[in-house]
Amino acid sequence: MDFSLSDEQAMLKESVVQYIDKSYGFEQRMQVVASSAPYSAEKWAEFADLGWLSLPFSTDDDGFDGGAVELMLIMQELGRGLVIEPYLAAVVLAGGCIKRSGNVALRKLLLPAIMSGESVPALAYAERGSRYTLNHVGVTAVADGEDFVINGEKFVVLNGGTADQIVLSARTSGATTDDDGITLFCVCADVAGIERQGFVTVDGAHAANITFDNVRIGKADAVSEIGLGLGILEAAILDATLAVSAEAVGIMEALTTKTIEYTRNRQQFGVPLSSFQALQHRMVDMFMELEQSRSLLLRAAIMLDEDSPDAAAAVASLKYYVGTAGRKLGEEAVQLHGGMGVSNEVDIAHLFKRITVIDTLFGNSDYQLHRYIQSS
Repeated sequence: MDFSLSDEQAMLKESVVQYIDKSYGFEQRMQVVASSAPYSAEKWAEFADLGWLSLPFSTDDDGFDGGAVELMLIMQELGRGLVIEPYLAAVVLAGGCIKRSGNVALRKLLLPAIMSGESVPALAYAERGSRYTLNHVGVTAVADGEDFVINGEKFVVLNGGTADQIVLSARTSGATTDDDGITLFCVCADVAGIERQGFVTVDGAHAANITFDNVRIGKADAVSEIGLGLGILEAAILDATLAVSAEAVGIMEALTTKTIEYTRNRQQFGVPLSSFQALQHRMVDMFMELEQSRSLLLRAAIMLDEDSPDAAAAVASLKYYVGTAGRKLGEEAVQLHGGMGVSNEVDIAHLFKRITVIDTLFGNSDYQLHRYIQSS
């Protein structure tokens, strides 16, 4: 099997690598984190100009028709650069639902604004007690003439505090855990009845809990067919699981590279730390975990692009592995840096925080192992 990148894929990777290396410094990132802004609007506009926001959307919608491999390439570098901007929340999650919508008018209205950077939406799907179960939907959407009235609460909505559009899952029929009866809607975040409680997550990102109190929207705002939204939601979450796994691999690369460099420069007893055989063995273990993760990532991305029936299992095994190996690698990096590894001024600590959070997104390691076993 040919694992080499096409010319277009190689150009995409190189463009992201150069941007991260030259225009996205750790100090700039920390200035944004320390401010009240959830992300840099200037950087987001640059992402749009570079075409990154258009990458996963169809050419029919004026996008670049990128697939899982292209998403893998960009998310790896965003992870390596510890990018704080809400690419996952706005483009992969919310955009991933909208691009699969059969509501052509809604797609034509929303996707150009997302691709230009003018709209930065969010996906609200998690609820109290739902854990990682996507069909656990207690938020209700009750038909009232030509409208629906939405009531309920969504939790930990990534980018939910500042999003201008909210894509949400709501139950239009059936019991709380039924597969059928789930509908996806898109609602303007400033309509009457929406209350948002924003907060900063441990990795410096922003999220919100969102309450819907008799929020009235029209049938034209339905992203999915009425009662048939679970499939679209599952597909978007599968893409997002691959995306955060790729981000984790990028973080693992940064942790490994920075740790090796640090041990070469840091001296103990008059010699570099890297000269100690015991530490060399530990860094070899870090490199092996990184390479294993890269292999699983590439396998999962290819299977997703080929629409393989085993793609979901491949993504589950990938997410499980980066969850366990990423934590191990992060702990090694922190320990080999000594006290500096947990200081707020050093990027190692923030890389470790982010990869720890990634393990909890869309199903932690235990959940993914269970999914993999069930699908095998």
